[in-house]
Amino acid sequence: MRPSQIAINSVSTTQKDIEEALTAYSAAGFRNVEFVLPKVKKWLAAAPGRTVGDVKNLLAKHNITCIGGFEAGVSSFGDAEAIKKNHELHIENSKIIGELGGGTIVVGTDGDDKKDLSTLKTIGKTLGTLIKDIHPQVNIAVEFNWSPVVKSIRSAAVVVEEACHGRVGILFDPAHYHCTASKFEDLTEKVVRKIIHVHVDDMLDKPGDVSNCNNDRVLPGEGTLDLRTLFAHFDELGYRGHYSIEMFNADLWAMPATVAAKKMYESMARLCD
Repeated sequence: MRPSQIAINSVSTTQKDIEEALTAYSAAGFRNVEFVLPKVKKWLAAAPGRTVGDVKNLLAKHNITCIGGFEAGVSSFGDAEAIKKNHELHIENSKIIGELGGGTIVVGTDGDDKKDLSTLKTIGKTLGTLIKDIHPQVNIAVEFNWSPVVKSIRSAAVVVEEACHGRVGILFDPAHYHCTASKFEDLTEKVVRKIIHVHVDDMLDKPGDVSNCNNDRVLPGEGTLDLRTLFAHFDELGYRGHYSIEMFNADLWAMPATVAAKKMYESMARLCD
């Protein structure tokens, strides 16, 4: 990992708005941010006349680049009208990300009652169709374990293979890797080359099957995961994307954003070569 690849997911800190968040991130040393998109929309709606251009100005003021964001899963099953509205949400979100400079929209998925290989392929086909309407500067990254059926790195790889589009890839998160049936031997060169975005976190020293993939996260270096080996493997196989720290940690949320962001940046910096 290189310092230029370090990013922060804005879910990781508590603040009144995105202005406060960006101030804290810049002071801590972050130069890349991944947005919780509803928080961006909330800031835009808080004052008449605000535009995405105003968000761009905030980013420029703090010397930070938007690398993407997230809000919801992609629907492939159920009511046709509900699916249509869901896809429209992602299309509109991709326009926001695209206007902010491009990047990646991270998504979960739904599923059906069969929960088999055909389900994974249906999800892949849906994403392969949806990406055609997504802003051309934006990729879709499928987060395994944010789904009732896409529960491992292998199942995410099946979905991405079926999507058959260069802008549809895998979101890798160590917490989900730890808590699912995913194994290091699943991270073949073919699979790693499908990874287009990486979240960063460490986990308490508990077996994956009794861990909570969100609540048991700790700062990198404070847990049991061998992040250096994982990320060195990704680098060796050609991954050149961002490493975005994503914490769901009550202790960090209780801190001022400036303090929490500094702790997170320092933990990420120690992972850099």
